Amino acid sequence: MKSFITLIFSSFFCTVIFSQNDVSGKILDEANVAIPSAVVSLFSEGKTEFIKAAISDDSGSFKIKNLPSGNYVLHVSSLGYADYNSDLFILESSMDLGNINMITDAEALDEVTIQAEKPMVQVMADKTVFNVQNTINAAGDSGFELLRKAPGVIIDNNDNLIVEGKAGVLIYIDDKPSVLRGEDLINYLKTIQASDIESIEIITQPSSKYDAEGNAGIVNIRFKRDKSLGTNGSISSGLTYGDFARYNTSVSFNNRNKKTSLYGSFSNRFGESFGFINLFRTQNNTIFDARTESVYDNLSNNIRLGFDFFASQKSTFGIIVTGNFSDNNSESNSRTPIIPSENASPDEVLIASSITDSKTSNLYANINYKFKSGKKTDFNIDVDYGRYDRDRDNLQPNTYYNGDETEVQSENINFMVTPITIDLFTAKADLEQEFLKGKLGFGVKYSKIVTDNQFDFFDRVNGQDVINEERTNDFNYDEQINAAYVNFNRKLDKFNVQVGLRMENTNSDGILTALQEDQNDRVKRNYTNWFPSGGLTYQVNQKNSLALTYSKRIQRPNYQSLNPFEYKIDELSFSKGNPFLQPQYTDNIKLSHTYNYTLTTSVSYSFVKDYFARITEAVGDDQNFLTTRNVANQKVYNLGVSYPTKFFDWWNIYFSVNAYRSEFEATNADFIPISQNTLSLFAQNTFKLPKGFRAEISGWYSSPSIWGGTYKTKSLGSLNLAVQKRFFDDKLTARLAFNDVLFTSPWQGNTQFGTLSIVGSGGGDSRQVRFNLNYNFGRDEIKKARNRETGLEDEKGRIEN
Repeated sequence: MKSFITLIFSSFFCTVIFSQNDVSGKILDEANVAIPSAVVSLFSEGKTEFIKAAISDDSGSFKIKNLPSGNYVLHVSSLGYADYNSDLFILESSMDLGNINMITDAEALDEVTIQAEKPMVQVMADKTVFNVQNTINAAGDSGFELLRKAPGVIIDNNDNLIVEGKAGVLIYIDDKPSVLRGEDLINYLKTIQASDIESIEIITQPSSKYDAEGNAGIVNIRFKRDKSLGTNGSISSGLTYGDFARYNTSVSFNNRNKKTSLYGSFSNRFGESFGFINLFRTQNNTIFDARTESVYDNLSNNIRLGFDFFASQKSTFGIIVTGNFSDNNSESNSRTPIIPSENASPDEVLIASSITDSKTSNLYANINYKFKSGKKTDFNIDVDYGRYDRDRDNLQPNTYYNGDETEVQSENINFMVTPITIDLFTAKADLEQEFLKGKLGFGVKYSKIVTDNQFDFFDRVNGQDVINEERTNDFNYDEQINAAYVNFNRKLDKFNVQVGLRMENTNSDGILTALQEDQNDRVKRNYTNWFPSGGLTYQVNQKNSLALTYSKRIQRPNYQSLNPFEYKIDELSFSKGNPFLQPQYTDNIKLSHTYNYTLTTSVSYSFVKDYFARITEAVGDDQNFLTTRNVANQKVYNLGVSYPTKFFDWWNIYFSVNAYRSEFEATNADFIPISQNTLSLFAQNTFKLPKGFRAEISGWYSSPSIWGGTYKTKSLGSLNLAVQKRFFDDKLTARLAFNDVLFTSPWQGNTQFGTLSIVGSGGGDSRQVRFNLNYNFGRDEIKKARNRETGLEDEKGRIEN
């Protein structure tokens, strides 16, 4: 593998290098205040041909790279300012144009009516960006539901995110990794409102600046931040109806001037939803045909408040506080005929219920300092503290009937109290500095997470709850990660080289304290890993570029997977952790080609060592345990194509195709090696209709695939339709959406481990109709603009990132 990587890198460096130049500068207003997001376009002499474009950053700086020598004209445009056109200039070597001062357009300030709208999906050199605020189909979604609609993302039956055939995605919130894992993270994402999210970034090959966690890369969820000057905000309300009704509301505000920015939001979701799961399990020739239906009653409230102080053009201090509070109740009812052999009648039937009451609170605070000096120096400090609390009670009445369900044979009732507390702290510093005609970045990070997981198990006897000492325990987990990285980026004529190295030292201590001392356990670990990363981009010519990237990553077990004690799922199924579970490591390499800044084709290979999977193990004649074990090594070969295009002025489309092969080679005697070829499709169509209407048709499809290393699934997908209309000078937006119109997203699959086999299916009320209203209020120094495209959209689509 190492020699293969070295060979490919060497072949790139041996390519002939041609002389290329850059044009840079700074966009300022009349008072020499930076103008961010200005569109800087470069044209040939006489403006006969568009060449390239860039967007100015927060400091007003821009750079247009890899230009051949020649005669050029520069054009700059920004809302509220008169367009700037340079004189003709001759480019023979890299040139800094210095400060470009824009003149305020008084008429434009009074009635700005055009706003360049971002495309729904942007494919960049290092990531794919799903611009949520521009998709009609996001109306009424939660953050978790929205991820199902993100390009290239599949969610399996255990709510794991899969990207390019690999599970193990690290979730970032506003460029910061979430420390919640597993079920706690999924529950949090289900409380977030899509109306609060600006974009979702899918980063499959992160640099060493990012945490090394996440086999398949990073999904970064960015919340909305209005950078307009003045006071403004929005109010949103919506209704979702599937099998039950759900409601959502949100309010956001922003007050910003040249020295301070105060912003905040409040959102609320409540209502009921439905889910089902059917498991046909064969164990020691006995068949258990379990069919379960569940109703969930959820209420969540989210609050977000932030303040930024712009001490100078270069320095910004910020603080943000977020809170999430939810009250979730559910009731599941199942019927399980127990059949002694195939084609026989049931010996007995288990009728069971599971009634859960769960309350969570999640408080989080961040303090940030940022220093930016043009293109030369970037310095950033973040300090974070958070606390997560969850109180959960679960009542499980179980009744065994005879085969024809006429007589009760036995009955038992269990009650469980399982509170969890998580305290977390992180501190990090990052510095980027010009060095050897390139950018040198380095940083350090410290993170600490402390969890307290209490598990009190009661048997209900004669109406009284009696503690079960064999099943009651307390699990405390303490994890500290110390990290440091260095990253270097430099352009060498037509080449751009990026190399990095990250070190992470992990210290963990898991302590199990049980009422029976012989069950006490403790597992301590201390290990250090090195994670190299690198990238090489070659600009073949004006329309073609090649990129080669490599990264090594890690997936650590979450704390629930390490707790060795048993948790009762239902009468016949238990869950337990594995304190000896090892991390899994992934080597990723990708070669991609981009044509005309739009059509991207890539081939990639990933090798996952010590893949851990959630498996079902048989215990005795009728019970089974869900646990996590290192079972295999995984190989993934992937071919991907993505292309945004405009068929007509009124029809935009983005589509992506991933064809991959996944192979699991057993490292565990009970694991059965499996492999599968899979085709994954994603498409998003946007239509501009008469009288201000817009419509969307979007969907995704996945052919048979492997989930979690053990489940072979059948094909599934989803078709979504939506329509939108704006009123009152674009202040009021009405959206109507239909999700999973054909009801094709429920899953079906089968798995086998040792002597146990399961054929399963499941899903929820994914076929829904949604109606949402959004009203924007307030006033900016530059008036709010209408959401329609401008003549700059084609140029912006080619902008370098």
